Amino acid sequence: MFDPTAFDNMKVVIEGALYDLDLAGEIAIIDRNDIVNMAKMSRSFDVHFQLSSTQQETVTAKLEIKADLINLAAELLPNSLLQKHSGCTIKLHFFHQGITDEVQLKNIQEILFDIWGETREISQSVTLIPSKSLIQNCISIEFDRLISEDQMDDLVEMIQYMMKTNQHLQSYLSEMN
Repeated sequence: MFDPTAFDNMKVVIEGALYDLDLAGEIAIIDRNDIVNMAKMSRSFDVHFQLSSTQQETVTAKLEIKADLINLAAELLPNSLLQKHSGCTIKLHFFHQGITDEVQLKNIQEILFDIWGETREISQSVTLIPSKSLIQNCISIEFDRLISEDQMDDLVEMIQYMMKTNQHLQSYLSEMN
């Protein structure tokens, strides 16, 4: 038996919170990945979900945590100088379709700032796939620090903010159509 790492413990908490919401019918989990990269000795875990509403415009949310070798080493070698590297990185993504207008993208940015604050690194990218006449939008939110087990309660609260973001984006996209 091995002692679980911070990554393992955070993954279990995130998974449990999301699957509880899925069982309650509030969200629908649509994809899940748990990857161990043996070449780089890193781990990543992500879950994609949507709100269970039946609106036509659907926003998909993705919560991703990652721990690299330096993060694992800092945790397993607590007396090392690497202690400041102990923990995981978290990235949030929201995917939707059809927005190319700069004004609409700025409105979406304001929605995100209202929910997440202006200190978060928030980026938007628009991808055009001509062969399918499809426009895909990806919003990414990154945090400027490592997350440790000390912020476990914050992870569960973050899911509520993700759901709120999803609701606001869906409402905005519905208004556009």
